[in-house]
Amino acid sequence: MIRTRFAPSPTGKLHLGHAYAARVAHDLARENGGRFLVRFEDIDHTRVRDEFYRGILEDLRWLGLEWDGEPWRQLDRLDHYQTALEHLKSLGIVYPCYCTRREIETELANLTHAPHGPEGPLYPGTCRGLKSPPPQREPAWRLNAAKAAAMTGPLTFTDQRHGVITVEPELLGDVILARKDIGTSYHLAVVVDDAAQEISHVTRGEDLLGSTHIHRVLQNLLQLSEPCYLHHSLIMDESGQRLAKRHDALSIETLRERGEDVWNLLPSPSSSE
Repeated sequence: MIRTRFAPSPTGKLHLGHAYAARVAHDLARENGGRFLVRFEDIDHTRVRDEFYRGILEDLRWLGLEWDGEPWRQLDRLDHYQTALEHLKSLGIVYPCYCTRREIETELANLTHAPHGPEGPLYPGTCRGLKSPPPQREPAWRLNAAKAAAMTGPLTFTDQRHGVITVEPELLGDVILARKDIGTSYHLAVVVDDAAQEISHVTRGEDLLGSTHIHRVLQNLLQLSEPCYLHHSLIMDESGQRLAKRHDALSIETLRERGEDVWNLLPSPSSSE
């Protein structure tokens, strides 16, 4: 059975881009007799608000996108992410990182050839070979991408739009798997949760295509199932910029109050394939 999910962050209101992403996941499941789930990606806990949880569900109902079961909250699942992190530690492929953001920026500025990925500069590996931790600092935990690549061997994933893609484990560098403040990260939590919810098809914006390289590595290391993927096109504003939560004029709540027909403002989900 096909199982999809819509996983918004309750740190703001849904906008047109969210509506499109939700509909892609909803329609793929419903058209194939499957299940459509909702999961709140709320590990960015300092920005989460109760009204955003409620508002997201109200918007989905108004859009006619009914979900199956109770929505999950990642903040309820921190022990599961910790278990996964401990397994990765036991494999020797993660390391503690004590760097502040400013220290990383300073080191990158001093490098003649700073490592870059598809979205800009990558972590330069400052703490990768660190022998003694600085006093009184809590670490984040990073994936040693080179070690992980050697452990997994060649990997691929299949995307409905792009076909079979060869995984590049070092594409995003040594990504953070557990933040200092919350003990997990988007990359670790999403992989653990997709497996736990038995998601068969991960649908999300094409801006996350690069992240899937890391997710396939983690799935392999944690011995989790591999879903199919559909990285759909993004909804842009009039200036060609990807919609963000700052676009309040295009929030579902605002459009609902105006009496707009949201689906007339969006392309058909089939056009994303």
